[in-house]
Amino acid sequence: MKKVPFFDYPGIYKRFENEFKHIFNDVCSRGSFILQDDLERFELELSNYLNVKHVIGVADGTNAIYLGLKALDIGVGDEVIISSHTYVATANAIEMVGAVPVFADIDKDNLLCPVSAAEKINSKTKAIMPTQLNGRCANMDELRALANKYNIHLAEDSAQGLGARYGEQFAGTFGAFGTLSFYPAKLIGCFGDGGAIMTNDSILAEKLLAMRDHGRDESGEVTMWGTNSRLDNLQAAFLSLRLKHFNEDIKRRREIANRYQNGLCHLKTITLPPAPDITGTNFDVYQNYECSADNRDELRSFLQDKGIGTLIQWGGSPVHHFKGLGFGKEKFNNLTRTDLFFEACLMLPMNMSLTNDDVDYIIENIKNFYQMPERI
Repeated sequence: MKKVPFFDYPGIYKRFENEFKHIFNDVCSRGSFILQDDLERFELELSNYLNVKHVIGVADGTNAIYLGLKALDIGVGDEVIISSHTYVATANAIEMVGAVPVFADIDKDNLLCPVSAAEKINSKTKAIMPTQLNGRCANMDELRALANKYNIHLAEDSAQGLGARYGEQFAGTFGAFGTLSFYPAKLIGCFGDGGAIMTNDSILAEKLLAMRDHGRDESGEVTMWGTNSRLDNLQAAFLSLRLKHFNEDIKRRREIANRYQNGLCHLKTITLPPAPDITGTNFDVYQNYECSADNRDELRSFLQDKGIGTLIQWGGSPVHHFKGLGFGKEKFNNLTRTDLFFEACLMLPMNMSLTNDDVDYIIENIKNFYQMPERI
């Protein structure tokens, strides 16, 4: 029996072990730990890659959203529309600035639905913030038009969206600001937490640069309230290496997604994400491979017995199910698509350690499960 873990964390290090060792020795021998050249270099490399004016490295993806909202002066009494199919961090950041997260339903692509979002807009709404989930962009044409129509901010939680495109534009570059996470499992991950904020607004960027460093400007003078949320220089140097190989990573992820598509598309019992070869507005990078499966829990148990790791995103609960946060499914009867999706959603392995044999083994066992006599 093969062993195919959902994610191979040691594999991140083993892949570039010698290069990582060199970077560690180089940075540490220079004593370059906080706000040094390696961070500035990575920020410039990433801004060039994304064709965005400013990239600001911060401590993590949650702080990226928090600082972005704070810089837009969103606070007490304001509302921000998001999808409930997101990590709780998205809602946490909104609450941290004193605002209220308002949940809209998902569309057929399982991302924020513009029609549902429009129904949530009122006089308290200050922003719409889609989560660019699993390496795919939401319908940014309609969401941008909605934001313009009601004169509200458009922001992006693109923690899982680095490299994804809608049209010719990258995730995280559409609105006032976008955010990234460099958590180890992300498209490019560091060895701990890390994040970034992207913006084309130079005034907003200047404010964010100060806010991430205790409110200090370039001269060191404290000009506003801020916090300590700086991307460590060592992590930035590691990420710079990962960025150099990012295009080959995307190519491989799309190859794996295409292999899943070809092997499973004929099953009526499983709904796959859009295939990479579909022509259209989206270019997907497959941070995760999330599908909907009949008999989801039984399938997951069957695959586990075969040595195959899977994951139900967010522990199986969209944010509006968290009663400990004052929510609860019964309070949100209009999130029908979201509720139905979470009864069947399942993520299959999708990482750079997977071989073609691994993917074929997963496909074979999914087919075997659905071909059992009791399920035919």
